[in-house]
Amino acid sequence: MSVVSVRLAGLPDLPAVAALFDAYRQFYEQPADAALALQFIGERMRNRESVILVAQAMQQVTGAEGSLVGFCQLYPSFCSVIAQPICTLYDLYVAPQARKTGAGRALMLAAHAHAQANGFARLDLSTAKTNHAAQALYESLGWVRDDVFLVYNKTA
Repeated sequence: MSVVSVRLAGLPDLPAVAALFDAYRQFYEQPADAALALQFIGERMRNRESVILVAQAMQQVTGAEGSLVGFCQLYPSFCSVIAQPICTLYDLYVAPQARKTGAGRALMLAAHAHAQANGFARLDLSTAKTNHAAQALYESLGWVRDDVFLVYNKTA
């Protein structure tokens, strides 16, 4: 499989996207929880609180659609400083067997195209300091690492 197409996810994709989301959470050292993944992604889809793009394997010879091999989730937000809408690319995941096929790059390009087409001034993302493969992808696509601001979190 070396051909990947990217499209918006719909409710029929929910089980496959939830399985990818569960694997994504495990990548970030969270326990497997298929029910939680299905609930969380289902709520985002049904409430239209995020945009989910999916990468789908395509058969090279026939062009037939294959399984979903990756996803990207975007959350609309705002930046008060520039007083414009922005988009946060919060989740990006490609299944291990589909890595190095261009699926991640295709998802990132589709996310950028979505942001441009929908009037977002900017896309933001964060990643683990140790995720060098992802950082290389982002930088190859023109993303610029922020060396000015620090990010803080506090549990509510």
